Amino acid sequence: MSNSREVIIIVDDDATNLTVGKSTLSEKYDVFTTSSGEKLFSLLDRISPDLILLDIRMPGMDGYEVIERLKRSAKTEHIPVIFLTSRIDPGSEVKGLNLGAVDYITKPFSRELLLKRIDLHILFEKQKKELLKHTISLEYEVDRKTRTVLELQTTILKTVAELVECRDNITGGHIERTEQYLRILIDLLLEHGVYTEEISAWDIDLLVMSCQLHDVGKISIKDSILMKPGKLTVEECSEMKKHTTYGVDIIRRIEEGTSENAFMSYAEIMAGTHHERWDGAGYPSGLKGEEIPLPGRLMAIIDVYDALTNDRPYKKAFTHERALEIIRDGLGTKFDPVLCEIFVTHGDEFKNMVVKEIPPGEALSKLGPTMEVISNALGVRSGTVPGHLERMRRYLEILYDAMVQHESFRQVVSSWDKEVFLLSAQLHDVGKIAVADHILTKPYELSDEEFEDIIYHVEFGLKVIQEVKESVEDRSILHHAEMLVGYHHEKWDGTGYPRGLKGKRIPLQGRIMAIVDVYDALTTDRPHRKKMSHEEAVAAIKKGSGTQFDPEIVKLFVASEEEFKKVF
Repeated sequence: MSNSREVIIIVDDDATNLTVGKSTLSEKYDVFTTSSGEKLFSLLDRISPDLILLDIRMPGMDGYEVIERLKRSAKTEHIPVIFLTSRIDPGSEVKGLNLGAVDYITKPFSRELLLKRIDLHILFEKQKKELLKHTISLEYEVDRKTRTVLELQTTILKTVAELVECRDNITGGHIERTEQYLRILIDLLLEHGVYTEEISAWDIDLLVMSCQLHDVGKISIKDSILMKPGKLTVEECSEMKKHTTYGVDIIRRIEEGTSENAFMSYAEIMAGTHHERWDGAGYPSGLKGEEIPLPGRLMAIIDVYDALTNDRPYKKAFTHERALEIIRDGLGTKFDPVLCEIFVTHGDEFKNMVVKEIPPGEALSKLGPTMEVISNALGVRSGTVPGHLERMRRYLEILYDAMVQHESFRQVVSSWDKEVFLLSAQLHDVGKIAVADHILTKPYELSDEEFEDIIYHVEFGLKVIQEVKESVEDRSILHHAEMLVGYHHEKWDGTGYPRGLKGKRIPLQGRIMAIVDVYDALTTDRPHRKKMSHEEAVAAIKKGSGTQFDPEIVKLFVASEEEFKKVF
């Protein structure tokens, strides 16, 4: 029997029908015949057919009973069945079709008609199997790529959150430690039966991950305050306290552009309430007791513990034992007494904790656009008009589609994964996290020294991408991000930064982003100037053709300007 031929089984108690059917179909198919339903099931133990031709009226088990048994078994339910009948009875046909038959063929057979009908059904089944195979393959690929992107997003979120902390010289690993401390403390509460009703309503994985953003408001605090090695003045302390409200504001503005509402809601609570105190003497809202949301009360303890046991600009690390004493002293004043008692009682679990990554299966599948969280936070800090990310994505997509149609760029651009390219573009200015707030928001011309700090954002952005690459399995997905971050400020004539590359030595991703970034900057209000009209921005980019921008890409931009205008 050839493996390339489909297999058909004919079931009929009439020997003549079996002979005619087999002789008609054997030229194209491997055909097996049997005279009863009972013998069919014995045959199915050895053969897996592509189609069964089944007589309805047979002694013993009739065709209806046979198909019912076939459809009850996972092994045979997928096999298509065509009923053979000499009766012209619409009711019988409907009954058979309801039981799962795909067609009826009347006896006696017309050889030509029988062959045509079988060919048609075999073709249909082949196409169905190919489609199923393709669908399974596609689902696997989508799932693989989604998990890769989610792994990347989570790593980027962790890296940037750590870099926020590094602005005030907090020891590396703070984010991972607080995540693990929070998870341990929640597990202990469940073990002790404390606050279980409230905790049971949480998505714990999302809650734990959201704590990474508890200090995101520090993005808006000046370096001179964050990195001050001595005691803060009253004014400086007042400004530092604003990081909680800055954080809430950033998260709320991010929330407007993302569907990850649960994640952002947890993050908002963490950012806004982790400095409230049980006795009402905390900030920013002076909440008291259980007025403070439970996630904020949890974060208050673990944030203080991590601060006490690690070096900070204004102090050396305390021992674990001394940190527990200080936290115990805050029982009922600074901290929820129930939480505090459990934390102190199980202090050794926190002391002996080994920082480890949360397994991907626990959390990765639940976190969506974390790149948007990071990029929108940077946008809020630098005064970028809301909608910046979505506009940039659309502008890039317009140019990408135009370049795919262009002979000079088609081969390179069509080899890119479009979605990965567009996703990576969200990180093009990630290095701005290292630039002081007063420079990003300065309403007039920068000094030479301040401009040097702005230039540094490219190098720092590359550093972020490199650190992320060391933490993810699939590094290829970061290729576009690296090209976009590192080269979107280079100029066609070689006068750009940071490397002064010229012409086609500038990676194509950087040349594309250069135009898109400038167009969006020109057509939106910025701290140092008012926005231009679409027509003025197009004229400025045309003027920069051959000096600031790749002239061929400028031509594509001009040809697509009406599409840009619709987005603008």
